[in-house]
Amino acid sequence: MSRLGGLASLAGRVAGGMLAEGARQLAQGNRPSSKAMLLTPANIKRVADQLAHMRGAAMKMGQLLSMDSGDLLPAELTDLLARLRSSANPMPAKQLAQVLRLNLGEQWQQHFADFTFKPIAAASIGQVHQAYHDNGTKLAVKIQYPGVRSSIDSDVDNVATLLRVSGLIPAEMDYHSLLAEAKIQLKNEADYLKEAEYLKRYRQFLVEDNRYLLPEVYPELTSDTILTMSYVEGDPIENLLSASQAERDRVLSLIFTLFFRELFEFKLVQTDPNFANYLYNTNTSQLVLLDFGACRDYSDKISDGYRALFQAACSNNPQALDDALTTIGFFSQAILPEQKAAVLNLVALACEPLRQNAEFDFGASDLARRLRDAGTALSTEQNYWHSPPADALFLHRKIAGLYLLASRLQVRVNIWQLLEPYLHHANTIPIPYAEK
Repeated sequence: MSRLGGLASLAGRVAGGMLAEGARQLAQGNRPSSKAMLLTPANIKRVADQLAHMRGAAMKMGQLLSMDSGDLLPAELTDLLARLRSSANPMPAKQLAQVLRLNLGEQWQQHFADFTFKPIAAASIGQVHQAYHDNGTKLAVKIQYPGVRSSIDSDVDNVATLLRVSGLIPAEMDYHSLLAEAKIQLKNEADYLKEAEYLKRYRQFLVEDNRYLLPEVYPELTSDTILTMSYVEGDPIENLLSASQAERDRVLSLIFTLFFRELFEFKLVQTDPNFANYLYNTNTSQLVLLDFGACRDYSDKISDGYRALFQAACSNNPQALDDALTTIGFFSQAILPEQKAAVLNLVALACEPLRQNAEFDFGASDLARRLRDAGTALSTEQNYWHSPPADALFLHRKIAGLYLLASRLQVRVNIWQLLEPYLHHANTIPIPYAEK
């Protein structure tokens, strides 16, 4: 009830801020737009501060919604949510000590030679602390905020209600299946034992590829709310902007290569597009991979569906593209011919970097703007508000995040060359855990 009250109070303060801004604009002789009234610095700060204070699923929902570009939500809401701060309010020391005692015992300190109480990172579901094992190994200890898991269902429902009553989500948009998937995804992310298993699987997949560096799990110091790993060194991926063009291009090639392996070989995709999930170790020239809570298993049907989709896009075959999207689960609801044509055009546009056997200059491209315009036109001019299948939604968020990172780092990469080995036949390399 307290968390619902916090969101209701936030809605009132945002509405009051909009009225105040509208009055100010009218007094100046201007005709205020809803976007100008909503996206004031004060309102943006109100939303970010409230969700950072609540942490958990409320903040995570804001982050998830902020990545859905213009084809699901109005630009005003997308812009506001995209300004969410990436860090939450950290736990007080007393609360942190209580969590450690509950999970590692009253004498939890005996497991560490040193433990730093000040977190090195604080996000929506948990925070990370630096520590040292008794054997001298440097550790990263990820600790979940108390009550996060139990608040997921209500948080998701409350945020959805807030968006619905605010009028920012169109009445004709059916979002209930997405909310159900969001709850499942968030509960998976809040299960650190499950994340530990995903991390172990990725380490097996990449055991012979020394271009990637992953932490190692310490099972004896891990529970469903504490994940203890070896500390891996690296600089934020955005720092590569000061590196040479060749180095930037190489690192993004590694990221795109990994994505295609995830989708077509592993059938397991880390779907969180957050830049903080990547670091770069300049000393070893390795890409560091972090945070495996948002992993998602993909069936052969979906994997083969995307293989067919990329084949169709690369060969400019609209009928094959239609068939592939239908296989993946699109068009299961009633759709007008002009709406279907707009969806096909949007998907073909998103595949633009794949369709040329040459370097695609992400830094010089206006692809992001054209995708947003096309998505907005689909929802406003064509009045198409059906949400895509959940498997597709999470995968498309990942692709959008990779495009955004490539654009931010101004890279030039031949994506088709990285994709081409997977286009024509299924990979026959045995994959660990394939039975699962």
